Amino acid sequence: MRNKTYVGSTVDLKNRITEHNSGKSTFTKRYIPWQLVYSEEFDSIQEARKREKYFKTAAGRAFTKKYIPR
Repeated sequence: MRNKTYVGSTVDLKNRITEHNSGKSTFTKRYIPWQLVYSEEFDSIQEARKREKYFKTAAGRAFTKKYIPR
């Protein structure tokens, strides 16, 4: 199993995970199976994308390494 983290936003989390595990995406199919270990809900897609952008920064990556199990 590879130790890979994927960060993204969606309006249908269950469907998104199914898509990633079906091999439809070139990037995600290399690391199948994907397992959800953390999620957050927001009232708007703008808030979700702002949080997603944070997780893609150095500070956000440090947060995931410290608080999210792998």
